Amino acid sequence: MADGTFAVLLIVLGLTDMTQEHCGTTDGCLGRSDVTPRLAVSAGEVVKRRAKPAAETYMRYDLGHHNGPFGHAVGLSVGEKGEAWVGYGATYRIDLWQSGFYVELHTMPGLYFDNGGFDLGGMLAFRSGVELGFETSRGWRFALSYDHRSNAEIYEANPGIETVQYRVSIPSR
Repeated sequence: MADGTFAVLLIVLGLTDMTQEHCGTTDGCLGRSDVTPRLAVSAGEVVKRRAKPAAETYMRYDLGHHNGPFGHAVGLSVGEKGEAWVGYGATYRIDLWQSGFYVELHTMPGLYFDNGGFDLGGMLAFRSGVELGFETSRGWRFALSYDHRSNAEIYEANPGIETVQYRVSIPSR
């Protein structure tokens, strides 16, 4: 499930949720609501495509508000050979059975700098993925994430990469 599938799921599920739960309220379909901002740190490995397995560290900051069902996040990742990606985008979270377990989708356009490492075909790179996790009563989240990065075929070469990571996320206020 790569090549933008997670981005499409985020849009379809988020818009469905928005029309059912947010439209028709006093705040409107994309009304702003405050949420707890959080800082997430992930570590993992590039696992597929033409890239050789390599370590990657990823930091993401989820901003303290949503518009309708959509959250906002900014991310930065650095690979073991100096590859770097920075981006901004949307998140969409589904809580499972009021149990603390959740699924979160994200899609984030950004800039990719290969710095002599793996070449994604161009500087503009889109990151989309899924996170499966558990949130404790104190707001800490522990999760596994899987994501895909590519240039969505806007450049001639579009090799793409996937990463699997373990993520820890803490409330920042």
